[in-house]
Amino acid sequence: MPVAAQGEETRTEGGRAGGVLEALRASPLPRVRWGLILVWFLRLMAVLWMMMGLLAWADILGLTPSPVPFEDRGLGAQAVVVYFAVFNLVAAVGLWLTSTWGGIMWLLALMSHMIMAIFLPQVVASGVFTVAMFGVLAVLYLVISWLAAHDQE
Repeated sequence: MPVAAQGEETRTEGGRAGGVLEALRASPLPRVRWGLILVWFLRLMAVLWMMMGLLAWADILGLTPSPVPFEDRGLGAQAVVVYFAVFNLVAAVGLWLTSTWGGIMWLLALMSHMIMAIFLPQVVASGVFTVAMFGVLAVLYLVISWLAAHDQE
């Protein structure tokens, strides 16, 4: 391979060596597949919400350490636990199927948890971090969904 003096172009058998760099610069960047990212996000949320639903059922059945057993709680607190035990599992199945109704059910479950945690902290014990994280997840879902809907195939 010839060595070029300063200011000279180095030539190879296929053309200029700089041509490869120019071709790399001119090639488009790999396209982000937002639809695939949305599917992975929904599946991850489905696993998390399935665990939350199963934890609620474990609480109902007395399998979790709790200062107050489920049957000794007030009727309102019991209703909230049963609501999330059912609703979280339904939302998880819908998310796993990546269906539209699954996203809606998940947003309803997420928002109802946030609202109850803010306005009824004695019934739904969640910290500020959990409420903030749920808000971030909701915004992230909406952004990824919007990007996936506007993704050019």
